[in-house]
Amino acid sequence: MKNNDKYQVVIGLEVHTQLLTKSKLFCGDSAAFGGEPNTHISPVTLAHPGTLPKMNRKAIEYAIKLGLALHCNIEQYNYFARKNYFYPDLPKGYQVSQHTTPICKNGFVKIKTADGERNILLNRIHMEEDAGKSLHDVDENFTSIDLNRAGVCLLEIVSEPDLHSSDEAFAYITELRKLVRWLEICDGNMEEGSMRCDANISIRLKGETKLGTRVEVKNLNSIRNVKKAIEIEVARLIEITEAGDKIIQETRSFDADNNSTFSLRSKEEADDYRYFPEPDLTPFFITDEFLQQVKESIPALPETLEKKYQEILHLTPYDANVICSDKENINYFEAIIKHTNNYKAAANWLLGPVKNYFNDSSTDIKDFILPAEKIAAIIQLVDEGKINFSNASTKIFSALINDPQQEPLQIATTLNLLQESDSGSVETWVDEAIAKMPDKVREYKSGKKGLIGLFAGEVKKLSKGKADMQIVNKLLSEKLG
Repeated sequence: MKNNDKYQVVIGLEVHTQLLTKSKLFCGDSAAFGGEPNTHISPVTLAHPGTLPKMNRKAIEYAIKLGLALHCNIEQYNYFARKNYFYPDLPKGYQVSQHTTPICKNGFVKIKTADGERNILLNRIHMEEDAGKSLHDVDENFTSIDLNRAGVCLLEIVSEPDLHSSDEAFAYITELRKLVRWLEICDGNMEEGSMRCDANISIRLKGETKLGTRVEVKNLNSIRNVKKAIEIEVARLIEITEAGDKIIQETRSFDADNNSTFSLRSKEEADDYRYFPEPDLTPFFITDEFLQQVKESIPALPETLEKKYQEILHLTPYDANVICSDKENINYFEAIIKHTNNYKAAANWLLGPVKNYFNDSSTDIKDFILPAEKIAAIIQLVDEGKINFSNASTKIFSALINDPQQEPLQIATTLNLLQESDSGSVETWVDEAIAKMPDKVREYKSGKKGLIGLFAGEVKKLSKGKADMQIVNKLLSEKLG
């Protein structure tokens, strides 16, 4: 990027995650995604006079769970405040938020990029209610309002201005999404709006400590869009600075169709939201006992499992990282290794034939019908030399997909795929292969050791794939040597 070596990019991210609670933050209305417009509402959501909010205990639990997983300090004394900012799709005309007293403070998100590992510092995590949705394409004359989302539980995760590239931002959002899915507190579906990101971006000369004038790009709805919007905005800020012009503090939006950002409103002065404690909600205190209960409910985190897979199961860093990128992957891998100690083979099957099947069938592991013990049974047959991996990963695997009730050994027997391990039979095929290629034998003995694969292939052809290739290679080495 032009002149990027001259400037340091400074980025702070605000990520809104919609919690997987059954009901909204302050009432019993459904928080489910979708539904006909304005069906997940009640007098409370509609802010009818005389209605009062009631706190959602599960939302508090989820907020603490995420805070503990991100090494935050948990604020035990909490209250909500009114944020006086007009939302056209929030009937009260104000938002109830914890902005001034966040339930989680500090903490960090560990990221990995090509430059190595780094902890991105957090400022806070706080709870607030979501707004509804304005629809501008339903009626050509009017804006339509869907209030199903109004009042849904949100956690806002606010980083310090501690990111310095679009790659770091990409890694940060990826890690956050992986974590909230792992903790089962948010589905992370950015396209559905259950996870949204605002990026605060500025530049400064390298070596400077004072932050430059920032711009905020709102409502980025995919990890790729976060990365792209930052790259576009950084290039724009550098261009303005190099031209000697002044950067204006403003709020912008990203147009994914033509890869550009555009101004929404100028923001020269900080907004005064006139926060004051919400009079209709009493403060609440988080006891040590409740904190301990939440802590004990947190499963082993992906980072811990990734380390375990490398240090104890001896998987490669790549295999461990890919398996731990998704909770369903981890669950299926853990299910396989309950039935086999060949951990490397289990990883190879999950990241090889199983993953290829998902790609080819446009399905996903959540819908996979093949029990993990069947994969373990195939691994055992290969380890025992009864079948080869090629036949196992194609013919036997395909047959099991079509009928998961079958047993791998039964399929191998029916399809005549069991390998011949009798050394006498295998030796006959080896001798025949060697006899067919006297010229290649001389070449092998003159130093072309790579030709052993040619002989092995001939034995495989003669045996119609039934020869145990470990025995074949051993006999070939002995006879050719």
